[in-house]
Amino acid sequence: MSSLFTPLTLGGIELPNRIFMAPLTRCRADADHVPTDLMVEYYSQRASAGLIIAEATMVMEGNSAFAGREPGIYSDAQIVAWRKVTDAVHAKGGRIFLQLWHGGRACHPYFNDGATPVSASPIPITNDEAHTPEGKKPYATPRELREEELPAIVEAFRKAALNAKVTGFDGVEIHGANGYLLDQFLRDGSNRRGGEYGGPIENRARLLLEVVDAAVSVWGVGFVGVRLSPLNSFNSMEDSDPAGLTAYVATQLDQRGIAYLHLMRADFFGLQKGDVVSIARAAFKGTLIGNMGYTPEEAAAAIEEGTLEGVAFGHHYVSNPDLVERIQAGIPLVEPDASTFYTQEAKGYTDYPTLAAA
Repeated sequence: MSSLFTPLTLGGIELPNRIFMAPLTRCRADADHVPTDLMVEYYSQRASAGLIIAEATMVMEGNSAFAGREPGIYSDAQIVAWRKVTDAVHAKGGRIFLQLWHGGRACHPYFNDGATPVSASPIPITNDEAHTPEGKKPYATPRELREEELPAIVEAFRKAALNAKVTGFDGVEIHGANGYLLDQFLRDGSNRRGGEYGGPIENRARLLLEVVDAAVSVWGVGFVGVRLSPLNSFNSMEDSDPAGLTAYVATQLDQRGIAYLHLMRADFFGLQKGDVVSIARAAFKGTLIGNMGYTPEEAAAAIEEGTLEGVAFGHHYVSNPDLVERIQAGIPLVEPDASTFYTQEAKGYTDYPTLAAA
């Protein structure tokens, strides 16, 4: 599996290996969405990753979707706290991007002072319910964003990208996946609007591409990644032509010289199937990062074949802080305790041992 451990030039930085830490929402921020000291420890423990992609981070106040405990990047207190994270990761020789995110219709009024969530169209999530301290609650029907409101959304992402730069991150990833706001505009199952942001894929992709351009205006080319999930039905998502969506968006991102395209290749629930990886590979000549269910062996083979330049690992990074070293040594990986994924404690977060401590 030596291909996993070869260096990779990623836009403006050099990575020592091709094992990425996928963005994992863990709900360890405080009630004001400020990163905590637990998060400093958690991310610094995983600094040997080729690149850490930090979790979905709010670009705007009042749009919480994760128990009111996901981090933000819009306040001074958040900026100061994130600086502790980046300093700790860099002190251990690591590299870290911040994933910029707006939840759209996945935001629940319970966590947002009763505010109605917003989306591309007034279509609610129906294949799940939100987890709240009072039990599961149905998602609300969102309000359709007016076209005159969209520049403020783009500006929020731009300001968040600037805040991330000030905070010491090495770059940013735009979250265009998993049924959150930008994905809600992308896919026709959630975007039924007319006008310049609805209808054909050229229009539905407009908001995502405007956000990418805004982030690139702050960082320059080579420091902005994008995450897509054309097949994932999580959050009641679907598209009538995921192959066409993948080809168009990948082509547009290729023209923009982004740092990488982070592609989720499958569906959490196995409902929507297809090969979007080969389509993205044909359209996108830059760094293509695969995600979802890759074993280390499969990841190494995809890199050797030239299908991918790197692979992002998700749930195994929860329970294997030294995942790079474990894979390199051929040590079996520890499986995570799912009951601790979204709690606010150190248990199941920073207490998984490394090989050196075991």
